[in-house]
Amino acid sequence: MTLQHIERSVGIGGHDGGNGFGTEALRLAGRTSTRILSRYGVLLGFLSLWQIAASSGWVNAAVLPPIDAIVAALWKGLAGGSLLGDIAISLQRAGLAFAAAVIVAIPLGLVMGQVRAVETALDPILQLFRQTSALALYPVFILLLGLGEASKVFVIFWATLFPLLLNTISGVKEVDPKLLEMARVYGARRLTIFRRVVLPGAVPSIFVGLRLGATTALLLLIASEMIGANKGIGFQVMNAQYNFQIPLMFAAIVILAALGLIANQALVSLQRRLCRWSSTVG
Repeated sequence: MTLQHIERSVGIGGHDGGNGFGTEALRLAGRTSTRILSRYGVLLGFLSLWQIAASSGWVNAAVLPPIDAIVAALWKGLAGGSLLGDIAISLQRAGLAFAAAVIVAIPLGLVMGQVRAVETALDPILQLFRQTSALALYPVFILLLGLGEASKVFVIFWATLFPLLLNTISGVKEVDPKLLEMARVYGARRLTIFRRVVLPGAVPSIFVGLRLGATTALLLLIASEMIGANKGIGFQVMNAQYNFQIPLMFAAIVILAALGLIANQALVSLQRRLCRWSSTVG
């Protein structure tokens, strides 16, 4: 084989390798685009239709502003710092109420799920309070605690408590009885059974309650900040509406949605880390 043949073979191989790499890259890009479109295609289509409808005058842009105007108002509020203080105070209220609900609901739910007498005694009053809307009780909380931070935090805590509590009780009761019986047969003590069987078995359901509770906390946050507040994202929504700053109002709503998505994703990630053995994470 001559040197010319060798160089020609190398050149052809390099050319084919380049084509193969390019084809694989295009194939990977196509698969990625397909996954993105299958998951977010409807959302992207909705946002595109919104932008076109508002920009073309199909809808009243003063009531439903285009997406670019909302993004501009959001950027201006965040870059200028006017919305950062609202985000901070809202996170403080919701976070404090959510943490208090976790501290109360999870231990109480674990006890009620295991001790029949405690559940029998507390279930009627808990069912009564659970069926009463937290928003209906908000005026009562205001009368008792005033218009300050206490009533806002307490109404969020009240609404968040019940999803956490009920899911914790349900998680304890759904632990496989065969696992409990096996642990008793092998001589495990009650505390060991709780720590090694009951608690791990209840964790997936507890996380469902945490995610529902986080969503509820943000929903009640909006309502609580619309009454007697002068700071917070919920206040900003109402204030922007009163002053007809509609892009800013939508920007505040986008922030609330983003906070909810971030909280949910953080809880999902934590659940996946703690419950790698469970197939119910998602």
